[in-house]
Amino acid sequence: MATVTFEKAQRWYPGMDKPAVPGIDLEIKDGEFMVLVGPSGCGKSTTLRMLAGLEEVNDGKIFIGDKDITRLPPKDRDIAMVFQNYALYPHMTVAENMAFSLKMAKMPADQRKKAVEEAARILNLTEYLERKPKALSGGQRQRVAMGRAIVRKPQVFCMDEPLSNLDAKMRVQTRTDIAKLQSDLGVTTVYVTHDQVEAMTMGDRVAVMKDGYLQQVDTPLNLYDRPVNLFVAGFIGSPQMNLIGATAVDGQAKIGGYLVPVDDLAAQRIKGNIVVGVRPESWRQVSADDGGLPVTVTVVEELGSDAFVYGTSAVDGTPHQVIVRVAGRDTVHKGDVIHVTTDPSSVHVFDADTGERLSA
Repeated sequence: MATVTFEKAQRWYPGMDKPAVPGIDLEIKDGEFMVLVGPSGCGKSTTLRMLAGLEEVNDGKIFIGDKDITRLPPKDRDIAMVFQNYALYPHMTVAENMAFSLKMAKMPADQRKKAVEEAARILNLTEYLERKPKALSGGQRQRVAMGRAIVRKPQVFCMDEPLSNLDAKMRVQTRTDIAKLQSDLGVTTVYVTHDQVEAMTMGDRVAVMKDGYLQQVDTPLNLYDRPVNLFVAGFIGSPQMNLIGATAVDGQAKIGGYLVPVDDLAAQRIKGNIVVGVRPESWRQVSADDGGLPVTVTVVEELGSDAFVYGTSAVDGTPHQVIVRVAGRDTVHKGDVIHVTTDPSSVHVFDADTGERLSA
């Protein structure tokens, strides 16, 4: 069983006034694809490097299965690491790069050759085995780095932002390849990224981090549908959730003179200053006679199948920008004023001071 368990694992860099990771508790299931996501400096890479043995664990423990690996050297952890910069040897061929760790482990040449050929077949690299890295594209180099990890047949894959050096189109293709590969191999994988779209599209579960602390660990859809606090609500989703300052009045959220209906649980819990969250696709347009929040359109981002309208609202207390998703052929133009409303079930309500979720 290649489960991975962090028990209050802490990393405190010398000379710092606080730990980079104060003490993380996280359990990753056997064969699971777990994504650590968060802004730069949130501790996600440090957490991964503690697992890989590249950073010291100052306190707490890390287990793979039932084995305590906290103090083991990296070579004894049965982990394969895939780095952001590929870390390929430029003077070696693709085959030699992929076989290098097996050669160091003194695996017989015929077994090495068989392992490399099998990995190359899985990764569609067979025709490139005799090329040097400089003759490959960025996506092909990343697949070579993946092949080097696969041939070792480790218990755990650790991937540290492996797609950040690729262009946008190649990133989309390669993330699909990695997700399929992980599913086919069934190897427990811990994947670090700052890109929440990558996290949402690749992970079985996603762990959102901020300042070294886990904010929420859940499936991508649960993170999107029920963020536990303001940080997760604003971080997950592209474009991000509209977060609007409001005041609680008689179980409703009041934005200037506009009342936003909220769910029954939120209606019982809200008081004072609150923040209302609405996803861009949860707004619906209504006529001016039906009321609704007025939004003056500043930009229309046409995407073909749909469009995102960016605008500002004249109602006091609203944010500088309101984002509304509309149908791609809707006739909305810069300078128009549209009116939008939503349903109570689509409104996320948070405490303005603590950031805690108040709605169901």
